[in-house]
Amino acid sequence: MDDIVKAAMARWPNVPAVYGWLELTSRGEWKIKGEPINNAAIREFIGRNYTNDGSGNWFFQNGPQRVYVAVEATPIVYRLDEFGRLQAHTGAMPHELRAAFADAEGRLFLDTELGTGLVDSQDTGKFAERLVDSEGRTLDDKGLERWTRGEAEVFLKADGLHVQDVRPVPVERVPSNNWPDVFDFVARPGGGRVT
Repeated sequence: MDDIVKAAMARWPNVPAVYGWLELTSRGEWKIKGEPINNAAIREFIGRNYTNDGSGNWFFQNGPQRVYVAVEATPIVYRLDEFGRLQAHTGAMPHELRAAFADAEGRLFLDTELGTGLVDSQDTGKFAERLVDSEGRTLDDKGLERWTRGEAEVFLKADGLHVQDVRPVPVERVPSNNWPDVFDFVARPGGGRVT
């Protein structure tokens, strides 16, 4: 969190929170009142000051005011940067790849110390190339079918992602809906109301 934000919080501790203004899309893009935020400096400021309250609500600390975020998919969106390193939509680089999940629609989710998030759809193919069977062989269609039926294990190779532990991570199956319950977050803090 930026020092200027911490100072503002200390100076004005009781500023009412805002709901229903800020949204995070499934591609990791910020929108305010439905319009994309095109200013890179503002997006970076939001990213540096984006966190959660420990109860599943995610927010942007804008000086002394919390601006709660409506989440289209998951609170974090992961992608690969230009060097192939794992990166959150906020620009943060996670150090721990804790778990991986996939749903029946082929969407991949990662859990790191930053939180659980959807892999950006533009990078799904690159991550699919990292899927291996229990013998470390690249996953083919037959192996994927066996995993889908619950007959085999699938792992995500972590080497090259620039995380601390490069051992392959098991990929768990998750439902294709109700991600807030599966990953324990609130999709629309405050019900999406504007305060």
